[in-house]
Amino acid sequence: MEKFKGRFYLAVGFIFAGTAVIAARFVSGFLGPFTITAVSLLAALVILVPFNYLKIQAALKLMKKTDWLMISLQAFFGIFLFRAFLLFGLQKISSTEAGVLIGTAPILTSILAYTLLKEKVTLRTIIGILCAVLGIILLQGAHFSNFTLSQSIGTILVLGAAACESLFNILSRFHSLNKATGNMDRMPPVVQSLLVSAIAFIFCLLPALAEHPVSSLIALDWIGWLSLLWYGLFVTILSYVLWYAGIKRCTAHTAAAFSGLMPFTSMILSHWVLSESITSLQWIGGGLVILGVIIIGISQSYESETPEFQT
Repeated sequence: MEKFKGRFYLAVGFIFAGTAVIAARFVSGFLGPFTITAVSLLAALVILVPFNYLKIQAALKLMKKTDWLMISLQAFFGIFLFRAFLLFGLQKISSTEAGVLIGTAPILTSILAYTLLKEKVTLRTIIGILCAVLGIILLQGAHFSNFTLSQSIGTILVLGAAACESLFNILSRFHSLNKATGNMDRMPPVVQSLLVSAIAFIFCLLPALAEHPVSSLIALDWIGWLSLLWYGLFVTILSYVLWYAGIKRCTAHTAAAFSGLMPFTSMILSHWVLSESITSLQWIGGGLVILGVIIIGISQSYESETPEFQT
């Protein structure tokens, strides 16, 4: 039952995370990347912290220095750098391309889970990784004939976002397994999510002020404000609450597999909501990424979902 719960939490969490590309597209032309992240985080914190004040107060008493370090690293890689790379990348490539490029995160997470966390890797997992790599090659191959420098930079930036997502996955899994880091296993997922978001907001504050956001925010229409609110409440808080609830019950390999729902969600919504065209090669490439993720997920169903941390 715990395995099912963990996978359900991860699936729904990554579906919400996959809407980030769409929400960002509605405001990326009007606001700077750090402003988007800072304002969306602030809105979510203002709304949710009062309802969870007592839980936060109790959690703070449990935290050690190592907990603060781990949460700060998760905020830096999982929100601050991830959003910066993604939002800058979106200025140079389409939402469809960005969404599927995020699909490299499962591959990187699986590699890091094997090398750093010493989680077992099976033949099925290797096949799934290779399948996903082929899908990404096909996706980008659709543009090789007219691939510009700007697209190259955009691709590198979004791949950087995927790398940050993978580091966040590994850091949070390490934190939940290694008892030496403190008492985070006793902390409610919503509190973990709010603390990470608060620290990420602090990271974003100065870069956001450097973007001179006041006039742009004043001119923002209701769709833009709704996008920022969605970005803060659902893309950040809710998806991370579900992530923390899921990662306590699943291996990093399993989490990596379900993170493939992010590019799938982004690609579909880019087509439906933004009316971006998707070529046959892109459909095949995206399909192979998802197939690779499914294969990884199936391979992990044969492994223990709660391995002991190994040093």
